Amino acid sequence: MAIVWLEVIADSCCIRFYVCHILRDAELETQALDWVEANYGKPIDRKSGYETVLKDGIILCDMMNNLMPGCIKKIDRKGGGFALMQNLGRFQDAAKKYGVPAEEVFQTVDLWEKKNIPQVTLCIHAMARVAQTRDDYKGPILGPKMAEKQEREFTEAQLREGRNVISLQYGSNEGASQAGLNMGKQRSIMD
Repeated sequence: MAIVWLEVIADSCCIRFYVCHILRDAELETQALDWVEANYGKPIDRKSGYETVLKDGIILCDMMNNLMPGCIKKIDRKGGGFALMQNLGRFQDAAKKYGVPAEEVFQTVDLWEKKNIPQVTLCIHAMARVAQTRDDYKGPILGPKMAEKQEREFTEAQLREGRNVISLQYGSNEGASQAGLNMGKQRSIMD
């Protein structure tokens, strides 16, 4: 991730903030498109490029209907920009219903206007991660599996015993010394 420092001056006040810009990764995009193609069920023509192939949302909507049948009732296959842009909105809604966290779902402009293609890739990888947790999913695996809840049961005696342990997070001063530590210019004492 590259972080860009930006300085904005407004009304003699200096306001500084960070803008995070995630660089595109061709390998992650290829992996995402391979996963989409496997779940789409048909070969995807990749000559036009990653973002162009997915831009109209038709492939994404068809893929969602394969993963979760009937989740997208209407897919616009023809029409102007607005009609095709609605496909992306329908895909986003279906992705959230599927279990993809809202913060990992891309915005329509991220793909339609090519504003944030890495967010589109993140969304597809998040969907693949969620798919692995579903019992009805039998497709290919992409990325790590999401952690599952694992509850532990402790007896009252075990809980009391745990209170007596001093965690290493509290630190230790054993062996701590400033011997050999030189920082900056040495202090000279004049008599």
